[in-house]
Amino acid sequence: MRILGIDPGTATVGWGIIDIAGGKTISVAFGHISTSKEHSPEKRLAEIAHDLTAIVKKYQPGEAAIEELFFFKNQKTVIAVAQARGCIVLTLDQLCVNISGYTPLEVKQALTNYGRADKTQVQLMVKAILKLKSIPKPDDVADALAIALCHASRRKMESVRNGQ
Repeated sequence: MRILGIDPGTATVGWGIIDIAGGKTISVAFGHISTSKEHSPEKRLAEIAHDLTAIVKKYQPGEAAIEELFFFKNQKTVIAVAQARGCIVLTLDQLCVNISGYTPLEVKQALTNYGRADKTQVQLMVKAILKLKSIPKPDDVADALAIALCHASRRKMESVRNGQ
């Protein structure tokens, strides 16, 4: 199973692709989509959709996991991130990729067994699980890989629960 993890944003969208095969979890590729503050919001969303389409076509993930929105103090930020998330979900749906959403608490719980783990703890787990030489940067990339790993963990638990 190939899973695409996504950490949505307007300026930076983190993404990471993992493969689950034979009980092993392997990092395939990861990176980020950056958009310029100079561009209009519409242009930035179009750029995210365009770049995400290229990533999906290149790596052919069977499923995608995306971070759910959580409480934001800045209303302007939450609206922009919600628009980016909506753009990402629509793009994935149009490309026929199954989508699951996870809250930051669920991601932390899946990787560290502690829902209040800090960012560094999660990043160290991403590095360890995927046997990476260093923590991926920017943080959005490590977060995207964490989201993909969370989805892989959830899939494994559901298959055990269903007796598969």
